[in-house]
Amino acid sequence: MLGWSDWRSSQADYVVVPADHLTRKPAALDWIRAGGLFVADVTAFASVRAVQSKEDETVVVSGAAGGVGSLTVQLARNAGAHVIGVASEANAAWLRSVGVTPVAYGEGLADRLRAAAPDGIDAFLDTYGGGYVDQAVELRVDSARIDTIIDYAAAQKAGAKIEGSSTAGDAEILSFLAGELAWGRIVLPIAAIYPLDAVREAYSELVARHTRGKSCSPPSSPRTRAAFRQ
Repeated sequence: MLGWSDWRSSQADYVVVPADHLTRKPAALDWIRAGGLFVADVTAFASVRAVQSKEDETVVVSGAAGGVGSLTVQLARNAGAHVIGVASEANAAWLRSVGVTPVAYGEGLADRLRAAAPDGIDAFLDTYGGGYVDQAVELRVDSARIDTIIDYAAAQKAGAKIEGSSTAGDAEILSFLAGELAWGRIVLPIAAIYPLDAVREAYSELVARHTRGKSCSPPSSPRTRAAFRQ
């Protein structure tokens, strides 16, 4: 089984959760990715759903190679959208490999986005913060089709959406996403795997915000490691 706890921001070998927070893990899905699935993938699902991404539309995703962004671009692409991913040059090849048009962040971004989307941008999904909601407004994206999972003050000012994991915490959605991952319709890049006693190092890397994909921490005790391998 895989699932989630409403008490986050901690790591442990054991946790008690309600039965309706669990769903069966597909046999084809490994435990590392299953364990790292809930927050990132469900947040990405909620964000794409919030802007009602449609076939043949152009959708921009900021932080496109991060833990949430790397999944958001794929779900938007699977909805049929042409997806532009804002990320570093180092992540351009990976974005292309999942069918996303990469655009480098930094000075001159608005001009690069206009060049990549000459017919305009239909929706903007901000998974990074730091001014991307304002950037979307500048690019004349309808505020009802802007979603941020981090910049709540900018969203309130612009009238944008702030939908994330709290709006999609549902076992049925988690089951759907686990199936998408198990069958290869989406991929979950693993940035690094840290034992529980190295969790401080993991958070230091997350704060630096230069990881591609998800950082994971498997169980530490011999008993739980044995169960984890089954």
